[in-house]
Amino acid sequence: MPAVIATFIPIVFFLTIGLIWISVIYFRSREKQMLIEKGLSTEEIKLFFEEKKRSNPFLLAQIGTISIFFGFGLGIGMLLEDFTTKEYWIPFCLFAFTGLGFIVANIISRRFGKE
Repeated sequence: MPAVIATFIPIVFFLTIGLIWISVIYFRSREKQMLIEKGLSTEEIKLFFEEKKRSNPFLLAQIGTISIFFGFGLGIGMLLEDFTTKEYWIPFCLFAFTGLGFIVANIISRRFGKE
């Protein structure tokens, strides 16, 4: 039975990734189609997409902060699991530190955004 589950994990993973990509492509084309149907000129459409790209200039800083806190959570969870007999430390620390990473990333982006 575990071999069957292990076989389905990559299948479900790639199907999910494919579904996400198809959804992104579909909704982007639908958005462009709606802008054309509104009768916007090419300059207005280009301006719309340029403003959309500049909406979050600190995205990479946020992703980096969250990734660092995720790594800390994984490392601390593994350390705590080695020193105790409980097996819930890794998921607990992952959720706690990733949540803390989201909060810190939001605070950092707001502070840099004001300057």
